[in-house]
Amino acid sequence: MNLHSKLVSQGNFLFRYRSYFPVFLFVLAVPFVYMSSHNPYLMTLNIPATVFSLLVCAAGFIVRSYAIGTTPKGTSGRNTREQVAEKLNTSGIYSAVRHPLYLGNYLIWAGIVLFTFCVIFFIIFSLLFWIYYERIMAAEEDFIGRKFGQAFEDWAGKTPAFIPSLKHYTPTLLPFSFKTVLRREYSGFLATVISFTYIDYLRFYITDNRLSEVRLSLYILAVSVVITLILRTLKHHTQILSEKDRS
Repeated sequence: MNLHSKLVSQGNFLFRYRSYFPVFLFVLAVPFVYMSSHNPYLMTLNIPATVFSLLVCAAGFIVRSYAIGTTPKGTSGRNTREQVAEKLNTSGIYSAVRHPLYLGNYLIWAGIVLFTFCVIFFIIFSLLFWIYYERIMAAEEDFIGRKFGQAFEDWAGKTPAFIPSLKHYTPTLLPFSFKTVLRREYSGFLATVISFTYIDYLRFYITDNRLSEVRLSLYILAVSVVITLILRTLKHHTQILSEKDRS
């Protein structure tokens, strides 16, 4: 098996199990939170570091929301469990970057990792993310390339894979749909809040050796759970968030 075929094979495997990547980061975070929690200098920067991590995470959600809210049904940006693409999406954010959802994922997780206040962990995470998702991106592009041929080659030739460029930006014809974002992103939003709460309580336990205090992050988590349950109910039991051309 040549190197490209091996990358594609690994990517298809990792694509199916990419939801386990955050679990690995949860475990890996423990020693780095411990290190940063015992660094007096880092702890003096906890407020600006927290704000910065939240802004990075928010940027990730903005990227994902724009991609999801302007992507029609059946395009290459709507696959979740396996490689699916009825047509190639090359407008909107997909004219600026080929993998906007993974860029959004990186920013979201970068924000969470930065909340540990440990630069070393951020560097390690970034390397792991690239190694992991490079293979997934290779598998997706192999599938799309075989299906769309020259159209894919033309698009890939002028559109960067991961770092956006507006040089060839083409506006999307589909208007942004906030309903689509609400319908598809509530679980990711809850997972993100859980991640921040986990790190907050982990740091609190390491520094105070107790978990009995009800912290602000727990209140935010409780509100997020309620919002998630409401959106999930609306999605599965009503037509309020439904849109025939995007569902």
